[in-house]
Amino acid sequence: MITGKRIDQLKVGDAAEFAKTVTETDIYLYAGITGDFNPAHVNEAYAKNTFFKTRIAHGMLTAGFISAIIANQLPGPGTIYMKQEISFLAPVRIGDTITARVEVLELITEKNRVRLKTTCSNQDGVTVLAGEGLVSPPKAPKT
Repeated sequence: MITGKRIDQLKVGDAAEFAKTVTETDIYLYAGITGDFNPAHVNEAYAKNTFFKTRIAHGMLTAGFISAIIANQLPGPGTIYMKQEISFLAPVRIGDTITARVEVLELITEKNRVRLKTTCSNQDGVTVLAGEGLVSPPKAPKT
């Protein structure tokens, strides 16, 4: 059975990262899955007249990279996402390479909760998303 790290296997400062270059296909697939067809994401003619001057990725698409880390790396498989606070700080454009990072801030052992610092930065080192998450890591199997 594949499981992530239990709370007794984690320590403050543990961190993991995931990087991905955002493509036009990613944006259209996300729009199709969620139904979010905001023209700022899918219509270049419209987007040229916005503050950003071009299409931008959905903020929640970028936030999904945080979820990928939590599900696959830290704490990993079996982790339950409880809460996420997010600030979107800068746009993500087609072709940007985004590095998501999750870092353990606090272990709440009595409640089996882990408080996480969550960030995403682009290839220029600009933080595009910052926040805090709360997760429940997997528990030890009952014997």
